[in-house]
Amino acid sequence: MLTEWALKWRIPPAALQDLVATVSILAEPGSTGSEADVQARVRLAASKRGIRLWRNNSGVAQDEKGRVVRFGLCNDSARMNETIKSSDLIGIGPGGKFIAREVKAPGWKYTGTKREQAQLKFITLVNSMGGDAKFVSGVE
Repeated sequence: MLTEWALKWRIPPAALQDLVATVSILAEPGSTGSEADVQARVRLAASKRGIRLWRNNSGVAQDEKGRVVRFGLCNDSARMNETIKSSDLIGIGPGGKFIAREVKAPGWKYTGTKREQAQLKFITLVNSMGGDAKFVSGVE
């Protein structure tokens, strides 16, 4: 979807790559941990900088009466969740700045899958409104 948009507006491939790099953090050299390990280290590092991050679980379940219950940001409907996916970590930084981090395993690279495009859509939205959102595969 992002690639199609870039083609529609004649955005050069280098500009699209720069956009993805701008909203990404590269993995630390030699990092071999899991996504869960990265998430724990990112939360710890953020806390040391005065940023509070909380896990934003997203999904669908049924209650005891069989009713569908959707949970997590940007998960009001299945259709919404297909087009925009909120980040794994949501929080607040100094001065009340909204923070979002989409956590990936070390060595991850953006490839433009449908899921990554939906995640990038949320990141782009947050950044466009003055927040701070990024893909992370390590601690800055």
